[in-house]
Amino acid sequence: MALIITNLTKKYNTQKPALTDYSININKGVLGLLGPNGAGKSTLMKIIATISKPSSGTLLLDGADIVQKPDTIRKVLGYLPQDFGVYPNLNAYEFLEYIAAMKGIGGKRLRQRIDLLLEGVNLTADAKRPIGTYSGGMKQRIGIAQALLNDPKVLIFDEPTVGLDPEERMRFRQLISDLAHDCIIILSSHIVSDIETIADEVAIMQDGKLITHAPQYDIIKQAEGRIFEVLLETNTLNQFKNQYKVIDTARQSDRIKVRYISTKDNVAPESISVTATLEDAYLFLTHKNG
Repeated sequence: MALIITNLTKKYNTQKPALTDYSININKGVLGLLGPNGAGKSTLMKIIATISKPSSGTLLLDGADIVQKPDTIRKVLGYLPQDFGVYPNLNAYEFLEYIAAMKGIGGKRLRQRIDLLLEGVNLTADAKRPIGTYSGGMKQRIGIAQALLNDPKVLIFDEPTVGLDPEERMRFRQLISDLAHDCIIILSSHIVSDIETIADEVAIMQDGKLITHAPQYDIIKQAEGRIFEVLLETNTLNQFKNQYKVIDTARQSDRIKVRYISTKDNVAPESISVTATLEDAYLFLTHKNG
């Protein structure tokens, strides 16, 4: 299964386009989408989910035009939008049965499927409580469950780990890892560690454009030799920030350890070169193209 996107553009008004000539080939496995707010990630996912139509460009799923024939992807799609709404008076079973009916899913095995999904998102013990009494993280987990109801072949998750605690995030990562062999999974998250843990490939977006798309290793490689650490006196930090792109700071006794982006020709005294992470590479590439 392959999703081929070519020269995708989306204009909401006469101002700056939300997407501009966006082209990418997406195959089975997990594609992690990274980009600052306003980069166009949600717009891209809404178009793939056929909720929004592009202004121009093509989207082909195994050769079928999903703009002209949206049912081609809708039959095999699972989607969790960033703003996921629930019916507060329904319990988890009732809600998932309702969503199943909306998707045309039924049969004797539906209840078994729901039980399996609730166990997968750790909601079995709370399944008969009204969803209105759930915490934000629990509502997010029921959202993940509904996206998986129809055993989809294309899964789209927009900020799926928002509100999840570390244990729930780990459970979600395992769930996605188990599905990745048979599905196209597109995952957008501000939590770079989630992308780093489960994504096979990463696409970095900025200002509606694709900066880079490659396996994680190749993206991290682009930041090699550009990431440094140095210990500074506290009162020199602001001046340092005026000269370098600071990634992170950590207090160490009476000084501050600063992780920053630079070039080999512009390195602060007493700095050491450190191994780049995906987050380093993401910040380096968006800074470079900003």
